[in-house]
Amino acid sequence: MERELNTKGEMRKQVRDLQSQVDELKDLVNTLLSVICEEPDGVHSGSAPTIPGQPPNNYCM
Repeated sequence: MERELNTKGEMRKQVRDLQSQVDELKDLVNTLLSVICEEPDGVHSGSAPTIPGQPPNNYCM
């Protein structure tokens, strides 16, 4: 009986640890998506080359 309690306690700890990792990864993904959506072509920072005679937006990475 005591062994089952230890196993359940360990499982709960692992679930909490995994949930923490999932939350961190969700934050990272949301941050990356925000960066991609805000500046998808790099034109605003000047890092993307521009095509002469074309508007400097709506390009894809």
